[in-house]
Amino acid sequence: MEEPLALHPVKLYVYDLSKGMARRLSPLMLGKSKAGHRRRPAPTAASRPLAHTSIIVHKDEFFYGSGGISSCAPGGTLLGPPDTVVDLGNTEVTEEIFLEYLSSLGESMFRGESYNLFEHNCNTFSNEVAQFLTGRKIPSYITDLPSEVLATPFGQALRPLLDSIQIQPPGGNTFSRHNGQS
Repeated sequence: MEEPLALHPVKLYVYDLSKGMARRLSPLMLGKSKAGHRRRPAPTAASRPLAHTSIIVHKDEFFYGSGGISSCAPGGTLLGPPDTVVDLGNTEVTEEIFLEYLSSLGESMFRGESYNLFEHNCNTFSNEVAQFLTGRKIPSYITDLPSEVLATPFGQALRPLLDSIQIQPPGGNTFSRHNGQS
């Protein structure tokens, strides 16, 4: 009789990079206001944070930035503790298979030079990894934010500047299967 596969919890850490400024300033810049207070629909671009996300699995935090895929102890970047933690479920994927998968991603889709603030960022990475581990996507209010911002006149005016921004949260170790870091 086969042993049942172990289940490993998978979490999404969400950090507000603007520390609340995006929420306060976006109605002025994007021409949108917060939704009413009666019923809380999915947050609009004007009411949610400028999010950096990472995946927590196998006792480590994994994220993507302009330096490529990195890892650290959960909450171990200089961003401190996350603003929100989303439970994505559990995975049967072993740590060994997951690290091989990350190594493959780091050599292909998620090299540091592939980073783009709007089209290929930490949220793209978290979404891809979440689907691999659990079959579930991360919340769409996170992944849809760049296109919502770019759909505004303000977003279009700022795009050349924003495209040049490279984000790499300090405090993590660049992931490499070959150097033994996880």
